[in-house]
Amino acid sequence: MKKTMNTVIRLLLIPVLLFSVLAAVPAKAHAETDLGLKVDAAILIDADSGKILYEQNADTSLGIASMTKMMTEYLLLDAIDAGTVKWDQEYHVTEYTYKLSQDRALSNVPLRRDGTYTIRELYEAMAIYSANAATVAIAETIAGTETEFLKLMNKKAEELGLTDYKFVNSTGLNNADLFGMQPAGTGPNDENVMPAKSVAKLAYHLLKDHSEVLETSKIAEKTFREGTDDRIVMRNWNDMLPGLANQYEGVDGLKTGTTDFAGHSFTGTAERNGTRLISVVMKAVDENGQGTRKARFDETAKLFNYGFSQFSKQEFIPANYKFKDQETVKVTKGKEKNVAIAVKEPVSFMVKSSEKDLYKPKLVLDKKSLEAEVKKDTPVGKVVMERSEGTDYGFIDGKELSADVVTTEAVERASGISLFFQGIGSFFGNLWSGITDFVGGLF
Repeated sequence: MKKTMNTVIRLLLIPVLLFSVLAAVPAKAHAETDLGLKVDAAILIDADSGKILYEQNADTSLGIASMTKMMTEYLLLDAIDAGTVKWDQEYHVTEYTYKLSQDRALSNVPLRRDGTYTIRELYEAMAIYSANAATVAIAETIAGTETEFLKLMNKKAEELGLTDYKFVNSTGLNNADLFGMQPAGTGPNDENVMPAKSVAKLAYHLLKDHSEVLETSKIAEKTFREGTDDRIVMRNWNDMLPGLANQYEGVDGLKTGTTDFAGHSFTGTAERNGTRLISVVMKAVDENGQGTRKARFDETAKLFNYGFSQFSKQEFIPANYKFKDQETVKVTKGKEKNVAIAVKEPVSFMVKSSEKDLYKPKLVLDKKSLEAEVKKDTPVGKVVMERSEGTDYGFIDGKELSADVVTTEAVERASGISLFFQGIGSFFGNLWSGITDFVGGLF
């Protein structure tokens, strides 16, 4: 009886032991992508190519607060380049910007009711200190009114391919803070929203088109109107800059954002050893679940640590790469029957060192034959990089992991007499093939 009981107990213990063993084995796919971020959304991309290295809830629209000002910066720098606005141009304070600038509970530099300020002064106040009235002043300078400026914001967002966004003002403030002077057509409690992926795309294109923005965003501290009674020390809200509380090597931008609705958010960028990353964290909280200034920088540091330590740029296919099983495509009516093909440009992108071998090239031909005359560099298809397992997040602008496949030489069209004999050869070849098929069918 005792022996029987022992056997039963052992049998009962088997599933328990199996469960314990399985529970002890980490879920590989989850462990590879879970950074333990305490945020509502996050994304990390390579600033050069736009390759997405990590994302978490990146397609959900959330409050963006003063990260909105990246769009205002974009439109101002566009206007500067176009010559429609100049750095030394003077702005005359309106009742709207005066009243808003006096609210010191918000981030602001004080503007005098009868004062004039250069666009450069206002831009620095916006980019360094996130000054809200200065931002509205820039919007009014560019478009006449903030209401009209919203139209430009929406137009640029469409051009850049941003999705699921809503702009209700140029600053990122809740409209409730605008003393009832919010742009026409917007609600009194509305606030700007956008997914982390669109925020990252905005930052990506801003740095591509106006990299000079970093010359201002990296300034840790500057005095506004130095030497006047209106002087105020503008300390950058980006505490990851050198010399500030949460400094991180290589950080030189880009834009913080904080409201009750949006929480503590941050679009950061850092460069190390020739690699620049862009990160976005939205509604970051600390260990106690509380939103704090420090929390957004702690979570950003986790993203940067992951990107700089785990990823490197790898060349997967060199220029002029040839496929062993498809080195040529057929040419009709040419002096040559085939033409050589190869990958035109190298295929390189950021990838985790441990995942490089998961990517393999696949040739996709658009044309299986070409008619002469064939020029060099004629496109015939593309090479696509396919991942054998796991998730590839793609690129921020939606492009493929691919490169063009082209002809590597020219093939001249055959002469008239050559085409005549080619036609005869083709006729009798097809005729013979038809006869053999017919005869074969009889048996």
